[in-house]
Amino acid sequence: MIEVTKHTRGILLEVAKKKKVYVEGNFLKLLKAPEDDTEFQEYLELCKDKDNTSRRKRLQVTKQVQQQNKELVQKQQETDALMIELQDALESAKQSEEVANQLREEAEKGMGKALEDLDLMQKKTQFELISTIVKVALVVIIGVGVLTTVMYAVALMSGTDTQIIGSTWSNMFGILLTNAFSIVGTIMGVKYATEKD
Repeated sequence: MIEVTKHTRGILLEVAKKKKVYVEGNFLKLLKAPEDDTEFQEYLELCKDKDNTSRRKRLQVTKQVQQQNKELVQKQQETDALMIELQDALESAKQSEEVANQLREEAEKGMGKALEDLDLMQKKTQFELISTIVKVALVVIIGVGVLTTVMYAVALMSGTDTQIIGSTWSNMFGILLTNAFSIVGTIMGVKYATEKD
């Protein structure tokens, strides 16, 4: 064990306080504090705690790196195995040009069928969406029209002045009809604009 002189002790404590740098590593095991110097004993204990913490962190990082290296090696092995399989498949394909042509034709047919199915599904979805939009728009238009008509009828039956309500009712129906045709026209325009022909 190495006993620390007062001068060295002062430097170590000052560096720890000002710069937060502590003694660590195997050299820490060699340092011994005088029994009557509790401040330096606490400093050495703090150094040991910090050293243990940093060792644990380094060990954890080392384990992570080892695990990542292990995973990389495993992935590399899988990649190599896939490359071998791919090379075997390519060699088999080269040996039989007729089989390759048949596979190509079948793939093109399958792709054409898949595109047709996709196009059909898109058209069906668009038709359902358009149908839903039209139904909702019609329900709103009919609802507003019925509500306005009921209000107009109540005003007529109650005997109140209907001049303002009558013109409002007439304008409302004009706006509703215009909007209904506008919605249907827009939907039909979008539908025909998105077709390929």
